[in-house]
Amino acid sequence: MEQEAAETARESLELVFRMSNILDTGLDRHTLSVLIALCDLGLNPEALAAVVKELRQESGNNHGSRLR
Repeated sequence: MEQEAAETARESLELVFRMSNILDTGLDRHTLSVLIALCDLGLNPEALAAVVKELRQESGNNHGSRLR
């Protein structure tokens, strides 16, 4: 039974990763796995998306400021 659950989880993550690639999100499997786990714990997916966007903006701003 646990093996079936693990296989289902792997297949689900693979599907989400494929969709992520189609949408060109730039998220890797590990990050997607963490985000899925947070959603499973009840966190709001829209709020998580906003956090990811904000972190990317900050990361981009910090990277750009280092180049100046």
